[in-house]
Amino acid sequence: MKDPIMKQILALSVLVLVISACGVTKKYARPDLKTDSLYREATTGDTTNMANLPWQELFSDSILKALIQEGITENLDLKNAIQNIVQAQATLSQARLAFLPDLSLGVNGSRNKTSEASLNFPPGINIRTLTSSFQLQLSTSWEADIWGKLNSSKNAAIADFLQTDAARRAIQTRLIAEIANNYYTLMAYDQQLAITELTLKKRIENVETMRALKEGAVVNGAAVVQSEASRYDAEVSIPDIKQNIRTVENALSVLLGRPPGPINRNKLSDQQSVKDLQVGVPAQLLANRPDVQEAEYAFRSAFENTNVARTMFYPSLTLSASGGLSSLQLKNFFNRSIFYNLMAGLTQPIFSRGSNRANLIRNQSLQIQALNNFQQSLLNAGQEVSNSLYAYQMALEKESSRIKQVAALEKAVEFTEELLRYSSATNYTDVLTSEQNLLAAQLSGVNDRLQQLQAIVNLYEALGGGWKD
Repeated sequence: MKDPIMKQILALSVLVLVISACGVTKKYARPDLKTDSLYREATTGDTTNMANLPWQELFSDSILKALIQEGITENLDLKNAIQNIVQAQATLSQARLAFLPDLSLGVNGSRNKTSEASLNFPPGINIRTLTSSFQLQLSTSWEADIWGKLNSSKNAAIADFLQTDAARRAIQTRLIAEIANNYYTLMAYDQQLAITELTLKKRIENVETMRALKEGAVVNGAAVVQSEASRYDAEVSIPDIKQNIRTVENALSVLLGRPPGPINRNKLSDQQSVKDLQVGVPAQLLANRPDVQEAEYAFRSAFENTNVARTMFYPSLTLSASGGLSSLQLKNFFNRSIFYNLMAGLTQPIFSRGSNRANLIRNQSLQIQALNNFQQSLLNAGQEVSNSLYAYQMALEKESSRIKQVAALEKAVEFTEELLRYSSATNYTDVLTSEQNLLAAQLSGVNDRLQQLQAIVNLYEALGGGWKD
C-alpha cells in the first residue's frame, strides 16, 4: 500500500478497534428482585402452574371458547397493540442499520456565466466567462461505535420491541379474562332473573290464597295487603336485572369488536370449573406475566438509554469517503476525470452548556423509576394471585353452607304457610319474612357460584395465563 493517507486511515481504524474493547457502557443483567412470599400463602415448591395451560383447555363451554376466539381476532385494542409491534419493529430495523455506512449517489451538471466587468482583468486578456461542469459522485460515511453508543441504542430498540410484544400479550390475557367474566356474569343474571320470575309467580298465587283465607276469616285484610306488597317487591326488581343483562351484553359486544347486541350463552348450572388450581412458585411470574415482562423490558430500555447518555461525554470518530467523475466538458467525462476524497474526523465534546450531564442525570432517574415500576409490577402480580386464590377458597367454603341455608329456608316457608292455613300460631308477617329470606339466599347462592367461576378466571389471569398456545 503506497498511499500514506490510506496507511494512516488503516492505522486509525485499528486503533478504533482496540479502544472499543474498553467501552464505557455496562452490560445488562436482570436485577435481583425478591419473589419469596409474593402469594402470602406458603407454596410447596411444585412448579406445576395453571398459567401454562392453554385457554382452550381451561374453558369447557364451547360458546365461551368461540367468543374468546372472536375477541382475539376482532378486538380493536388488540389490533392496535399489534400495530405498536409493527412500529417498534421498524424502529429496531433503523437501529440495526445504524451500524452500516450510509451511501449516496449524486449527479450534478451546471452552466455558469461570469460578468467580465466583475473580473477586473487588464484589457487584452481573454478569459473564458462561460463554463460548464459535470460531476458523478458516490459518497459514504461511517461512525465507529467506539464507546458502544450504537450498540446500546440497538439494545434499547430491542427492549422497546419486546416491550410492545409483551404489552400485546398482556392485553390478550386481560381480554380473555374480561370476556369470560362477562359471560359468567350474564349467566348469573339469567339465573337470578329466572329465580325472581318464579318467586313472582308464586307470590301472585299467594295473593289469591290470602284473599281466599280472608273470606274464610283465617286472616285479616292486612295480610292481603302485605301479600300484594310482597308481590310488587319481587316484580319491581325484574327490570333492574334485565337492565343489567343488557349492559353486560353491550359491554361484551364491544370487547368482541362488534356492535351492541344479544349474546348467545349457556346456563350457569352447566358450567364446569377447574378443581385443582396449581399456582406454581412466585418466581414463575417473571416468565408468565406479560405485564411483568413489559415492566422489565421498560427497565432494560432505560438502562440502555443511560448507557447512550454516558457515551455522549466521549469523542466520536467518523470516517467518510467520496469519489467519482468530474469534468468541465461532457466529451471528456470519462477521460482522466476520476477524483476521490478520504477523511477521518474525531469530535470531542468540550462545552455543551451542561446538556450532556443533564441528559445523563435524567436518564439515570428514569432508570430508577423503571426499576421501581418493575418491582411494583411483581408486587401487584403477587397481590392478584393471593386475592384470587383466597376468593376461590372462600366461595367454596360458602357453597355447602349456602345449600343448607336454602334448604332450611324452603322448609321454613312451607311450614309457616301451613301454620297460617290451619293454625293461629303464626301470621303472614312470618310467611313474608321466610319468603324474603329464601329469595335473598337463592340470589346469594348464584353470586357464590359466580364468585367461584370468576376467581378461577382471575387467578388464571393473575398467574399470566392466556397468551401461550
